[in-house]
Formats: sequence, C-alpha cells, structure tokens
Amino acid sequence: MDPHALLLFLGVDLLLVCTPGPDWLYIAARGLGQGRTAALTAVAGVCAGYGVHTLLSAAGLAAALRALPGLLPVLRLVGAGYLAFLAVTMLLTLRREGRETLTAARPQPARVVLRQSLLTALLNPKGLLLYLSLVPQFVTPDAGLPVGAQVATLGAVNVLCCAAVYTAVALTTARLATRLTATPTAARRLSAVSAVLLLAVAGVTAAA
Repeated sequence: MDPHALLLFLGVDLLLVCTPGPDWLYIAARGLGQGRTAALTAVAGVCAGYGVHTLLSAAGLAAALRALPGLLPVLRLVGAGYLAFLAVTMLLTLRREGRETLTAARPQPARVVLRQSLLTALLNPKGLLLYLSLVPQFVTPDAGLPVGAQVATLGAVNVLCCAAVYTAVALTTARLATRLTATPTAARRLSAVSAVLLLAVAGVTAAA
C-alpha cells in the first residue's frame, strides 16, 4: 500500500491512542489495584482483542456491521455492563476478604485478567468504530495489495500503537501503586479505587 497513506494513518492513530479514554482507565485500574503483572497482562489482552478486530475486519465483518447500525449500541451496552460486572465483583471480593483477613487483596490469576481484558476489548465500541470509520479512509481499492491485506496492515499498526502506549500507562500506574501501597490497608484502598475506575469506564462506555 501507499507508504504515505500508511505514515498518515500512523500519525492519526497515535493521536487517538494517546488520548486518554476507556482503555487508559481500564489499564490504569489494573495497574493501581493489582500491580505491574496484572497491568501488563491487561495490555496483552486488550491488544489481542484488537487483533481479533483486525482479523474480522479484514474478513469483511466491518462492512457487515456498517449495514447493521443498530448492532453497535447493543455492543456498547453489553461492554459497559461487563465492565460494571467486573467492578462490582472486585468490590465484593475486597469486602469478603476484608472480613476474613487484614492482608492486602489477592491479585487475580494472569489467565483471568487476560480473559477479562480480551472480552473488554472485543466489546469496546471504540475499537469497532476505528475499523468502521477510520481504516476505510486509508484503503485504496485499486492498489496492488488486496483490500483485506490493507485492512490487516492498518489494523496491525493500530495494535502496535496500542501496545506501546498502553504499556507505558501500565508501567507508570504500577510504579505509582508500589509507592502508595506501603501497607495492606493502603493496598486495599487502592484496589477499591481501581474498582471505582472500572465503574467510571463502564459509565463512559455506556454514554459514548
């Protein structure tokens, strides 16, 4: 595909990814509440979800969704509901563990964080809208590269941008959490803050 179009897409995509939004809040919540490993695992799950978006879009799903505009609001509400479910689950777990012990909240297994993050990305309407509105503007039907391959290339660029920026967010918030969780009580309070952040993400997603 046209190198100039690819570079232009990279610039636009970086601006979008660097703009704080639901993904930033979600990863920050993981970093603040569960630490570096959970935050980086969340980044991997989110990027894997956008990788799935890329493959489905390259296969023509984005065009199908454009023909069914009523499906996007449904996905948005389902995604918001899932994030709210995660937040409430975290708060209930903190409350239950608080009755049993005074130690810091136990981190979730990596596979659980990865699965939850993957579903969060798959249900994120922002990711779908990227492939519905932005990507097609940089696809040239009469180029030597097939349309599906162009979409896959642009999607891969987006995933790499997300991986770079979100990793920085994860490491920064995890480092901040390390400084703020000197005691088990402080760690539990920060975990509660992370759950509230997830609720905020759910609200932003529902209102988008």
